[in-house]
Amino acid sequence: SFTQYMYLYLPPNMKISAAILALAVSSANAFAPSASLGRTATNLYGGGNMEPVDRTMNGIDDNLGYEAFDPTAGDSPAVARNNNGGVWVQQRARPRRNRKSAGVRAMVRENIVTPANFIYPLFIHDEDHNTEIPSMPGCQRHSAESMLKEIGESLELGVKAFVLFPKVADDKKTNLACEAYNPEGIVHRSIRMIKEKYPDAIVCTDVALDPYSDQGHDGVVEDGVILNDVTINQLCKQAVSQARAGADIVAPSDMQDGRVKAIRDALDSEGFTNVSILSYTAKYASAYYGPFRDALDSHPGFGDKKTYQQDPANGREALIEAALDAQEGADMLMVKPGMPYLDIIRRLKDNSDLPIAAYHVSGEYAMLKAAVERGWLDEKDVVLETLTCFKRAGADIILTYYAKQAAQWMKEDGLY
Repeated sequence: SFTQYMYLYLPPNMKISAAILALAVSSANAFAPSASLGRTATNLYGGGNMEPVDRTMNGIDDNLGYEAFDPTAGDSPAVARNNNGGVWVQQRARPRRNRKSAGVRAMVRENIVTPANFIYPLFIHDEDHNTEIPSMPGCQRHSAESMLKEIGESLELGVKAFVLFPKVADDKKTNLACEAYNPEGIVHRSIRMIKEKYPDAIVCTDVALDPYSDQGHDGVVEDGVILNDVTINQLCKQAVSQARAGADIVAPSDMQDGRVKAIRDALDSEGFTNVSILSYTAKYASAYYGPFRDALDSHPGFGDKKTYQQDPANGREALIEAALDAQEGADMLMVKPGMPYLDIIRRLKDNSDLPIAAYHVSGEYAMLKAAVERGWLDEKDVVLETLTCFKRAGADIILTYYAKQAAQWMKEDGLY
């Protein structure tokens, strides 16, 4: 509601007063006398039956034609009667009191999502037009001009951070993925354009080889095996080249062992000590990535990614990855996918002092869109609930394709 959102974004010195005012307004009739015995006419819900209900409940079953059970009767009644004769469950602690109005709910709310929590993933390509992504309705591969426009509009809505994912031409893909560190490559040019036009925008980059690989894998392939250390050698080049272009945050998503330390050392040795590392710490070998791979045309050329991405059946393993990434110099830890892995988000939150990110991935996005298109779900309500669930589970940062739209909804509702 407008009232609760208005409260959430008032200056701190005004929040308590605003919450009390909202509570007072919404509960103004709480102590008004009523013709019904013991009734308080709070009218908190603004809908449904408005006729007085006899709280004694006497005689309401007299004309049923059968004998109904009376919870107030007998030597051990399930329901007692209060001093006014009204039915009374002798329950002192009533959690519903903290939910009785928008003002009260806002006052006690534990988790609040704002546009500042979002990182907005953008697909880009070297074309002068946008291309729709059929498996991700509402998402596009952006031209350079469209990318800048989308970022500008998002910044106005409070979204400050963006991560770039490139669709690379097939003729530039190789097993060694050398295009990944080409200073004139699509990502590098895009970073410079963004920083020139929007210097305060936070630009994140994906550090992985799959968009540039003719094998469709996150690393260099030899005889069906992804070569861990050879891949890291290439990732270091990629990360440094992105930092030189102006990236604020590099995000290694490859899941090779030891890559965070190597990338941190590579950045530091080149003077990029202020470039952050957002590590894909717990990236699972998930079936939820299909639409993303459609967007980048980066499906694995053979097999799957189970030899380097985590087994969806494992939870404790994420703690091993988190401890290693923290020791190696990660600044933030990510869980991917998001909604099916809320338990992993919570485990990392409980076991690490680093900020935790959750990636609301393409498959999750596509499922919501499909249900909305069929009229089965209310898009706004289910999206904002989903994003709140990430925050409640422990995510400080949320990567979501809904970033701009969610920010728009929050603005329309008076959140900020």
